[in-house]
Amino acid sequence: MAVSAGPPHVSARLRGVLLGLAVVALVVAARVLPVGEWLRAFQAWTSGKGALGGVLYALVYTVAALCFVPGSVLTIGAGLLFGLLWGTVVVSVASTAAAALAFLIARYLARARVEALAHRNPRFAAIDAAIRDEGWRMVALLRLSPLVPFNVSNYLYGLTPVAFGPYVLASWAAMLPATIVYVWIGAAGQAATAHGERTRSPAQWALLIAGLLASAAVTVMVTRAARRRLASKGVGG
Repeated sequence: MAVSAGPPHVSARLRGVLLGLAVVALVVAARVLPVGEWLRAFQAWTSGKGALGGVLYALVYTVAALCFVPGSVLTIGAGLLFGLLWGTVVVSVASTAAAALAFLIARYLARARVEALAHRNPRFAAIDAAIRDEGWRMVALLRLSPLVPFNVSNYLYGLTPVAFGPYVLASWAAMLPATIVYVWIGAAGQAATAHGERTRSPAQWALLIAGLLASAAVTVMVTRAARRRLASKGVGG
């Protein structure tokens, strides 16, 4: 006697509904609740906890990115708390982890829900076609000149044919320049708070500002080059 396929289908449908409700709840919570105040309180709490603080900060950053919370405040905050080097390490690890996890969720756990999101984005068809042609190179260009917000694109890339390993490496490398600039902003604030403006010579402040401006300028130039390349491939707008 044949075994009915009804219960597995019902279970899969129920799992999809629950995942969809969870995503909706997280998005609504991020918009309604005082997330900004909580993030600032968390930054203050992790201050002075050393390596443990960095690990906790990276974990919260990853979860926040998965829940569509904008990461700019946390990125700058990492520079403020941990300085340029370790702040960059914390953010780079966390943002890459978030990109990898969202990719896997979209590809293996909640594909139908993410496909519904993709269909509402008019750029996704062009992005998908470009990635089919260029693979991880197109992912890197899109990271440098994003057409879709970071937190959303992480899920959308899971629907494309790009392999997981090249996707993660391309994402990490292409996100690094902007990460450094944002962390540097926080690190400059840390330097001003820790040492005080009056204790720094004009030459030191000039060097600090010049370094920040140079990093920002390089990021802008790379972004523009990526945008031109995307336009030549018919992806843009």
